[in-house]
Amino acid sequence: MSAPSEKLVSHLADKINAKIVSGEYPPGTRLRQEALAEAFSVSRTPIREALRQLEVKGVVQHTPNQGATVRALSARDIREAYQVRAELEGLAAELAVEWITDAQIERIRAAQARFAQAVEQLAAAKDKKGPARNPAARLPNWVEANDAFHAVILEASRNRRLSQVAQDMHIGFTRGIMMSALAMDGQRMRENVAQHDAILDAIERRDATAVRRAMTHHILRSGEIMVWWLESCGYLERD
Repeated sequence: MSAPSEKLVSHLADKINAKIVSGEYPPGTRLRQEALAEAFSVSRTPIREALRQLEVKGVVQHTPNQGATVRALSARDIREAYQVRAELEGLAAELAVEWITDAQIERIRAAQARFAQAVEQLAAAKDKKGPARNPAARLPNWVEANDAFHAVILEASRNRRLSQVAQDMHIGFTRGIMMSALAMDGQRMRENVAQHDAILDAIERRDATAVRRAMTHHILRSGEIMVWWLESCGYLERD
């Protein structure tokens, strides 16, 4: 039997990771090769290789007598990772002030407008009853706008390696769970909008010190929200 192509393995790893990021496979979930092979209409061999890729990235762990499971994180794991991400994105924002174009600033403004609108739609959905009360259906718009906001700033930093490492860290943690956490709390949602506003304001003023401070605060605060939510769901390992 020939080895599966790297392209197929990477594609499957991305698909499995997307389900982890979305919260469909929460921490501690067993990732059975047979079930995944059936779900993705492939053999077990590329699934096994895809799980190995995710294990190297720290997303999946191999447990004796259980096989692959979605890695459960401790509060320390999350805080340490968000400290690193805060420094990376803070530096990217500081660099962006020097290089950012008017067109890129307009893209950030547009992303922030979509983000703020999505927050208000989520808040309105939470207040409704019956079928109309479906905040989850509005999460994709929120996620897209948030990703676009951060992506333009990383792009404007003009540091490809910094951008890649920061993006890998962003994807490596359960973004979907983060968004679910925020969606449960209107105050935290609006706090997130205000933090983005502060970042955008500092960029518009070309204030490198202020934008780094605002971005660092924003990412660290996001880490604390992640800890709070996973702890409330019982997903955290003890340190």
